[in-house]
Amino acid sequence: MSDNRTAILVPGKIHPRVLERLGGHFDVIAADRGESPQVDAGTAARVRGVAVAGGFNAAWIDAFPNIEVIANFGVGYDGIDVNHAAVKGVVVTNTPDVLNDEVADTAIALLLNTLRLFPQAETWLREGRWANEGPFPLSPFSLKGRRVGIYGLGRIGQEIAKRLEPFKVKIGYHTRTPRTELAYDYYPSLKAMAEDVDTLISIVPKTSETHKVIDAEILSALGPQGVFINVGRGWSVDDDALITALGNGTLGAAGLDVFYDEPNVPAGYLSLPNVSLLPHVASASVPTRNAMADLVADNIIEWFGKGAVLTPVPETPVKPKG
Repeated sequence: MSDNRTAILVPGKIHPRVLERLGGHFDVIAADRGESPQVDAGTAARVRGVAVAGGFNAAWIDAFPNIEVIANFGVGYDGIDVNHAAVKGVVVTNTPDVLNDEVADTAIALLLNTLRLFPQAETWLREGRWANEGPFPLSPFSLKGRRVGIYGLGRIGQEIAKRLEPFKVKIGYHTRTPRTELAYDYYPSLKAMAEDVDTLISIVPKTSETHKVIDAEILSALGPQGVFINVGRGWSVDDDALITALGNGTLGAAGLDVFYDEPNVPAGYLSLPNVSLLPHVASASVPTRNAMADLVADNIIEWFGKGAVLTPVPETPVKPKG
């Protein structure tokens, strides 16, 4: 039942810890997802904050005239119309940093799985084939001596680079702006990097500039010994081009944790022996998801308690607390 506390809207599903934390401070109102909210005008007027995992478009923003803050569960917030929110003076937050280590760890694990076929080797053992047929076949690739290019060197990209250093590989990167304080090789374009490296790790966000930029030209530049790893967004990959390149040997192998239309994975990937597939689990550990949930709740609690948020997105009209 509703009470006299500040009302916080939760559209669709979200981590239960968010609901638990917010429930102790606010009146939490659930709403079904859709193009526009099915909430009566009286309830809509009471809502002053939103906790969301996924999209929150302009129509939703306009439907709640008194919202002050939208707290997004996740680093990426492309599903939220942040520009429209900014025009209306609505603060938007996300959950950076708390998942950096987990995603970076997953990127390295996915890279090793892709190169060394560890999941397939474990299946070989579990199916009794080691005993019945002999040793698992040698992996065609190794991490040793590779030249790794990181596409996107933000917080997570830098953590991936730090984890790669002990493997004694050569590390380069491409971003819009060079990170002159870092010792890694900078490439002025994605194509230039793909032509010079044999391993490409993508960790870029979903923007108009990154749409399907990993295309046939980039994959061909990586070459038959090349490996592509994606822990960023499926939006950045031309699936048809990647499936073709993996199938005809233009590209050696790929490891993917993200897809264009999740949870729908193109069928062409499923029959390929040289692609390692994960169901978007990079940040999916109990400790990390709890930390993300806490940050969502803390942003809302801080806003209504102290008029400041912990992690506003760059487009939002306030500065971080402190």
